[in-house]
Amino acid sequence: MSEKPARTPPRLLQVVRSQPIAPHLQRITLGGENLRGFPLQSQGAHIKIFLPRAHQQQPQLPQLTAQGIQWPPAAERPITRTYSVRAYRPDSNELDVEFVLHGEGEESGPAAHWAANAQVGDYLGIAGPGGPDPLLAAADWHLLAGDMTALPAIAALLETLPANARGCVFIETDLAANELKLIHPANMHIQWLVREPQRERLVEAIKQVAPPRGVSSISAFIAGENLAVVSIRDYLRASYGLTKKNLYAIPYWRRGQDEETYHQERHRIMDEVY
Repeated sequence: MSEKPARTPPRLLQVVRSQPIAPHLQRITLGGENLRGFPLQSQGAHIKIFLPRAHQQQPQLPQLTAQGIQWPPAAERPITRTYSVRAYRPDSNELDVEFVLHGEGEESGPAAHWAANAQVGDYLGIAGPGGPDPLLAAADWHLLAGDMTALPAIAALLETLPANARGCVFIETDLAANELKLIHPANMHIQWLVREPQRERLVEAIKQVAPPRGVSSISAFIAGENLAVVSIRDYLRASYGLTKKNLYAIPYWRRGQDEETYHQERHRIMDEVY
């Protein structure tokens, strides 16, 4: 008899609720028996989502075998994207995942299109959670920054910080109406920035702040569009000497490219040593 796979197999879940929480942000709440045992304290962690193809009512999930991951044939293979755990509630066995809505119809991308049209009972697959643990290293002062795609992870991280945490948070959005009231420690200062063409507003804002006197350690979480993430990462490395031990910088997407096109470039950036 072969050994059982060490990892948890992908989970097939169903939509419990779908609600807009901002003009460009949709919260999908998932549940089902397959969700039981989902790891606690995984707020902000990465998960893979598996979307059904147009001809499917539910995605055909990959299987974990003794020989590795076995994927369905290409025509049946699910559309795969990476998202963040917004919240998991074991008492009600519910998982929240938030989707940025942009564009209209299928042109908005398969995940956003699915989320905009999701109905109670619809199926979605997930795998994970994964990513570094912790996403935000312990420190005297924290810096979190990103666009709307990073907001779910940033919001989740803020809720896990100790009450005495200090730092700054910068969130860039295309629309001021997307600004949410976030739960956060009193000394974590939140600044929303409305995106302007031809301006790197996140980078500009971060260059205008500095840790207060007496700070001996800094940690940062940076996520969002490729150019902004790499620019901020390089600035923090040069100005504060941050390394991968205290700086997690992940480009979720790249303007003008879809997920499949950008996949290898993202991994190249993440594999860079610093």
